[in-house]
Amino acid sequence: MSRALGALVLAGVLALASACGGDDGQADAKGRSVVVTAANGAVRVPAAPKRIVSLSPTHTETLFAIGAGQQVVAADEYSNYPANAPRTKLSGFKPNVEAITKYNPDLVVVSDDIDGIVKALEKVKVPVLLEPAAKKIDDVYDEINDLGLATGRSGAAAKLTATMRTEIQKTVAAAPKKNLTYYHELDDQLHTVTSSTFIGQVYGLFGLRNVADPADKTRSGYPQLSREALLTSDPDLVFLADTKCCAQNAAQVAKRPGWSRLTAVRNGGVVALDDDVASRWGPRLPQFAATIGAAIGKVAAGR
Repeated sequence: MSRALGALVLAGVLALASACGGDDGQADAKGRSVVVTAANGAVRVPAAPKRIVSLSPTHTETLFAIGAGQQVVAADEYSNYPANAPRTKLSGFKPNVEAITKYNPDLVVVSDDIDGIVKALEKVKVPVLLEPAAKKIDDVYDEINDLGLATGRSGAAAKLTATMRTEIQKTVAAAPKKNLTYYHELDDQLHTVTSSTFIGQVYGLFGLRNVADPADKTRSGYPQLSREALLTSDPDLVFLADTKCCAQNAAQVAKRPGWSRLTAVRNGGVVALDDDVASRWGPRLPQFAATIGAAIGKVAAGR
């Protein structure tokens, strides 16, 4: 999943995300349906859909987190969390209308409009919500509330977002305020993110400075660093989001040419992330923030 997602990130797919809607909506006179404003416009869906197909691991996590898991009849091949998600061979990267409609969905949730899947589903009268990759942190909460409204779980969605906000705020407040730099690794070819990306904004909450920012000449948000540039920048912290896809860890990176001299390597500042948690913008965002906060605390204590 992480390698595939990384490929999409590097291709700029995530950058195509439009602004998502809030949790506003209108029910029909008899309460049989509700209108949800998503990236593909105002979508009317059944008030309590019973056969949801999720083609996004992030949204699968959200649906289960707000109590709508029993309404999900099928999830894509990379929806590996929670463990009881109805994972299938459906693809979010190469969506197939015929394969999707075999599940008789009354709602489909996607994060990318690949191959025109949104209009293809609309053509066969299947309601579809396009909830794209978050570009800023507030997008995360908006999309969770959208899914809450769409599934009849607005209260649970509001409670979840409030809890997430509180947990992240507490983590940030508790972290030492130090002038630290970091590098976030997407793969072992030194592809990374800048401060302008969603991931970079999460690090920015802690006041960390991204060593990759100067390397992003095209302003894509996802540059590839040279070994020389990384060694010269000498980050205080190195976060590895390629532990699953590329089997990277502190011991492995320490063996790379020149890396043993890095401050992060010498001071225990190499942090192994869960690839999935670090790449998804859903309910486990506080977990990602907590890992960052703990890493800052550890490095700050050793200074």
